[in-house]
Amino acid sequence: MLFNDKVVIVTGGGSGIGKAAAKRFLEEGAKVVINGRRENVLKETMKELDPSGEKVDYVAGDISVKATGAALVQKAVDTFGGVDVLVCNTGIFNPTGFLEHGEDDLNNYLDAIVKGTFFPAQAAIPEMQKRGGGAIVSTGSMWAIQSVEATPSAAYSAAMAGRHTLTRNLAVEFAKDNIRVNAVAPAVIETPIYNTFMSEEQVAEVLPTFNEFHPLGRNGQPVDVAEAILYLASDKASFITGVILPVDGGVTARLR
Repeated sequence: MLFNDKVVIVTGGGSGIGKAAAKRFLEEGAKVVINGRRENVLKETMKELDPSGEKVDYVAGDISVKATGAALVQKAVDTFGGVDVLVCNTGIFNPTGFLEHGEDDLNNYLDAIVKGTFFPAQAAIPEMQKRGGGAIVSTGSMWAIQSVEATPSAAYSAAMAGRHTLTRNLAVEFAKDNIRVNAVAPAVIETPIYNTFMSEEQVAEVLPTFNEFHPLGRNGQPVDVAEAILYLASDKASFITGVILPVDGGVTARLR
């Protein structure tokens, strides 16, 4: 198994891409600590992924707060003995025109995405150093690479570009410690994030219209991104760091 006896932290792990990644890490032998704001969701996910409760734990809290990242890492250390992999997967998304963004709105994107990468990494890296290395994989976004007219997302894209830049900077700074830092950049992935600004009926109507947006002819599923995350976190990618990997069904290939 790729992650036998490894300890993995997944932020935004209660649903969508984070939940799919946590599931795959468990299937590959890891022990996992998940994070999110909603404790009830985390408890349900933990029971679903590991009914025994022996291989999964959780910490509920706002990951943009430094103390939450510290508590998450401490939980991994206390429960499972350390940290080998950190997956920074938090994010919010609501297409909004640039002139319609308010100050609080912008701060929410920066909190969830930039601070939600910065502070957990600060807490996790010292524990990885103790173990002789590790891997950080963040969920970035195709929107930080390519603008999409149908979904104006200046604040989201700027925050995700910050996550991409953190990825490259940390990759260079901590290469000497054998800590690899990469990110995936998904296009349209069918996750519950769309239900935060559309009704169930709207989601069912709108999401299929994006299938042809991707050269491969379909929207992505959470497991598509999860598999890329696992690859970048695994020893199979031992010579890969500082990479932003598009997981976008070919969308950004049009740029080249």
